[in-house]
Amino acid sequence: MTYYNGEDYKSVVSEGLTLVDFYADWCGPCKMLGSVLEDFEDQIKIIKVDIDKYNDLANEFKIMSIPHVKFYKDGREVSSFTGFMDKDMVQEKIEEIKNL
Repeated sequence: MTYYNGEDYKSVVSEGLTLVDFYADWCGPCKMLGSVLEDFEDQIKIIKVDIDKYNDLANEFKIMSIPHVKFYKDGREVSSFTGFMDKDMVQEKIEEIKNL
């Protein structure tokens, strides 16, 4: 898992499968989802974006609720969800994206 540090967002998601987790430290469901996502680090690149530090990015994507997750395949956004997802739901979403 990598924490976003202000680098060019488009280059971060440009290659392969990438999951971007928009979160905040004070968000309970974000912490729960973060624990779930740890199990998928070997299947997909995971980037965590702290919306309190990078609120300009959250505003750019019109993220109003967290956790908010975006999935990219070779730089193209292919799916997203808002709220907590359990391990099985995340696995299902990753498999769906792999087969696109």
